[in-house]
Amino acid sequence: MDLRKTIRRTLDQLGGLRRRTETGSNSGLAQFENLHQGESCVIVCNGPSLNRMDLRFLRNHTVIGLNKIHLGLENFGFEPRYLVAVNPKVVEQAREALAALPAIRFIGARAAGHLEEGPRTFHVPILTPPVMFSTDICKGLREGGTVTHAALQVAYYMGFSKVVIIGMDHRFTYHGAPHEAHVMEGPDPNHFSPEYFRGQVWDNPDLERSEASYKVAREVFEAAGRQIVDATLDGACPVFEKADYRAVFGLPRDHGPRE
Repeated sequence: MDLRKTIRRTLDQLGGLRRRTETGSNSGLAQFENLHQGESCVIVCNGPSLNRMDLRFLRNHTVIGLNKIHLGLENFGFEPRYLVAVNPKVVEQAREALAALPAIRFIGARAAGHLEEGPRTFHVPILTPPVMFSTDICKGLREGGTVTHAALQVAYYMGFSKVVIIGMDHRFTYHGAPHEAHVMEGPDPNHFSPEYFRGQVWDNPDLERSEASYKVAREVFEAAGRQIVDATLDGACPVFEKADYRAVFGLPRDHGPRE
């Protein structure tokens, strides 16, 4: 699959960008509604388990990457068609690399100042309680404590009927309270690349809040007759239906995992 040609074709389908409205929301987002109705996609998170998988098979699938996925793409052997990032720290740290990706990028409004809109970059408003999951990203999305939750809302809006998640290890090494900001001293043990947050500020995870968000996402998907499958290798998240990624993607049993 030639990703650049695929993305160019997608943008042609969308009819190009429209100007931002006076409210600051990108009306171009409306063009993504049900663009992939009835299709499947893969959300690739950033856990260390990705390093134990041969991910070249993802070249043949529609992939939504998250945050700093660019750090592993040369090794992984695939490129995402879409990219979701909502944390301002992450977007500021990686803005040049994100801007260089051929992927179509959905950037949360809190981080919009670090990556301007353009032919492949769309700003998405951010919603607060009582909204827990948005089915219309033109109105905004709920961060929910995790970029994966944001990506699930993007996938829902685009009409995907089945979302497979990999790389969501859901276990972290950190000190302090959830949401506290710290500088990562030394190699990053929580992501696929030791350079992910090395020497940079990152926010401690809040797994309890993430799980609460995921439960709502699962309820919304299932109420619409859609499915979320967690095919993470040895993933610890208790919320979604679990499956072996090799069975999900029709791979032979001897296809990894790497040890």
